[in-house]
Amino acid sequence: MHLTGRPITAYDPEGLIFAVGINSESIKLYDLRSFDKGPFVTFDQIQDKECDWTGLKFASHGKSVLISTNRSTIRLIDSFNGAPLQTFTGHLNNKGIPVEASFSPDSQFIFSGSTDGRVHVWNADTGYKVCVLHAEHTGPVQCVQFNPKLMMLASACTNMAFWLPTTAEDAN
Repeated sequence: MHLTGRPITAYDPEGLIFAVGINSESIKLYDLRSFDKGPFVTFDQIQDKECDWTGLKFASHGKSVLISTNRSTIRLIDSFNGAPLQTFTGHLNNKGIPVEASFSPDSQFIFSGSTDGRVHVWNADTGYKVCVLHAEHTGPVQCVQFNPKLMMLASACTNMAFWLPTTAEDAN
């Protein structure tokens, strides 16, 4: 398999399908059991000349793929037909660095860091921003990851923050 540009990759939740993002313009899906035959589907995406893809992630249900970028745009596409589902904006990335976006374990929410040290949260279905988490981050939050077994989020720049959900009863 020969690729040009800066490819990014991700495995589906079952570990049988992998996606390869190429030149920030197309995603090729391969079956691990027959990848030597080439991709079984290619999704061409609208290319934003100012924006490079920096990461791909499948949702836990396998129905969608999250595309992280080096700008203030995150995209969600359908993993079966490549159709755009949502575009998430409103977080800051004025430095053009890779800022990672992640799903919550149930794939209902999208989390992303920002160059202002905050973590932004959107509803994956509606695209609406749900909240902004403030931590003691002293620089750009480039990494945001959920623990796949526990409801705990970790965000990192030069320091780390751990987030645990609270209920209304916990807040009182």
